[in-house]
Amino acid sequence: MKALRFGRHAAIAVIAAGALALSACGSDNATGTSPAAGQSASGPKVTGTLTGIGSSAQGAAMDAWKTNFASANPGASVQYSPDGSGAGRKAILDGSAQFAGSDAYLKDDEYASSKSVCGPEGAINVPVYISPIAVAFNVPGVTDLKLDANTVAKIFRGQIAKWNDPAIAALNAGVSLPDLKVTPVNRSDDSGTTQNFTDYLSAAASDVWTDKAAGVWPSSLQGENAKGTSGVVKTVTDTPGAVTYADDSAVSGKLGVAQIKVGDSFTKISADAAAKAVDAGKPVDGRAANDLSIKLDRKTTIAGAYPIVLVSFHVLCTTYDKQETVDLVKAFEHYVVSSDGQKAAADSAKSAPLSSDLAAKAAKAIDSIKVKS
Repeated sequence: MKALRFGRHAAIAVIAAGALALSACGSDNATGTSPAAGQSASGPKVTGTLTGIGSSAQGAAMDAWKTNFASANPGASVQYSPDGSGAGRKAILDGSAQFAGSDAYLKDDEYASSKSVCGPEGAINVPVYISPIAVAFNVPGVTDLKLDANTVAKIFRGQIAKWNDPAIAALNAGVSLPDLKVTPVNRSDDSGTTQNFTDYLSAAASDVWTDKAAGVWPSSLQGENAKGTSGVVKTVTDTPGAVTYADDSAVSGKLGVAQIKVGDSFTKISADAAAKAVDAGKPVDGRAANDLSIKLDRKTTIAGAYPIVLVSFHVLCTTYDKQETVDLVKAFEHYVVSSDGQKAAADSAKSAPLSSDLAAKAAKAIDSIKVKS
C-alpha cells in the first residue's frame, strides 16, 4: 500500500496573553458547528490528561502544542512519548493511548482492528503535520548535492560504496567529491519516516529498490542503524561519510541535505515544496467517512514539488467511553489543526502548515468524534 498525502527541538515561543482561547468541544458545542480552522475554540476550558504515543518526527511540534495548550487550559495536560509511529499505532489499537502520532496512516488490517477499541467506525487518520524528509549526509567539505531517485536507492542499498562514485559525480559537475566510504544509516524502529522514504524509493526507483514500502527497514540490507529521528541524525553527525533519511526539522549543524530530481530539474527541500507535493495527492478509499488518509504521488513531475514528504497524522478514535475524553480530544486537536497550532509547529519544527482546505476537513473530522452509545 502506498503511503500518504498529505518531525530539532527548538525553544518554544511564549504566547501573548489572550492569544489562545481553547475550550471543550463535543457536548459544549451544542450547535454541532466547529470553530473556523484559523480561529481558537470558544467556551469553557477543558481539564484532564490526554495520553499519546508515536511519531518522533512530530517531537518539536508536539512540544510546542503541549506547552501552548496547557498554557491556555491550566487544568489540562498532554503527555506524549515519541516512541515511533509503529508504537503509536499499536498503543491506540490496544487502548493504552487516547491518540497516536503516526507518519503513516493505518494499514487496512490496523483499521479493521481499530473497530474493537474505537467503535464500529474504527479510528480516523487526521493530518496534523507536513514535513519533507531530508536525505542528510556528512561529507566533509560538501554541503549540497544533487541526487536522483535511482542514485538515492543505490546509496541505501549499499550499491554505491564511495562518495566519488561516477553515479554521484555525473549529477554534481564541479563538486569535489572525496574518496570516502558511504555509510548508510537507517532507523532501527518501526518508523513512519521509513515507511514514507521506502514508499518513495519503491515508486520512483522501482528498478533499484526491489523491496516493498514498509515501516521496518529491510533486514537484508547492511549498514548502521539507530533508534528514532534523533538517533539517526546523531549517528550521521558523528560519522564522516554517513548518510540517512530524517525529518528535515531535525537536520542541522554540519550535515548537508540533498536536492532531489523531479522531472527534469532538482528541487531543494523546503516546507513549501513539501506542501506542493501533498496537494497533488489523492484520498484513500475504503475508510471511515471522516478519515483523511491520502496517497502521495511519489513520481510527480510537478515543478517545485518535493516528493520525499511525510504527512504525519493523529490517529483518533471515532468514539470514546467518556464525554470528558471526547471534550479533551476535541479541544486539543482543534488547536493543533488551527492556524495558531500550525504556526506554532512551523516556528518550532519548520513544518508546512495545512492548507485551508485540508485544515477545514481536519476540523470537520475532529467534530465527528463522539461518546460511545
